Amino acid sequence: MPIDDARLSALFEEVGRFYITDRAMRHAQTRFAAALQRGTPTHEEIEAYLRTARRYFTGFAREARAHLADVEKRLARVSQLQFNLSAERGVAARRVAVTQGVLSNLAELEEP
Repeated sequence: MPIDDARLSALFEEVGRFYITDRAMRHAQTRFAAALQRGTPTHEEIEAYLRTARRYFTGFAREARAHLADVEKRLARVSQLQFNLSAERGVAARRVAVTQGVLSNLAELEEP
C-alpha cells in the first residue's frame, strides 16, 4: 500500500516536536529530514524511518504506561490515607465533644 506523503510529513513533524535523546531515533530523524529535502524519500528510507520510529515509540509508550500505573498506585494509597485520616479525625472530634461535655458537667457541679 503506498504511503500518503502528507501523512508521512505530518508524522515526521509530530516526531520532531519530541525531545529525543535516543541516538538511533535522532539519526533517523536527521536522515529522513535530508531525504525529505531531496524530494520524495525512497521506499527503503521510508521503511527504515518508520521501523526506527515504531521501535522508539513502542518503548516510550511502554515506559509512559508503567509511569502512569505507578502514579495511579501512589494516588490510590494517598486517597486511602486521606480517607483513613478523615475517619480518624471524626473519631477524635467526637471524643473532644464528649470529653468537653463531661468537663462542662463537672464544672457546673463544682460551682458554688
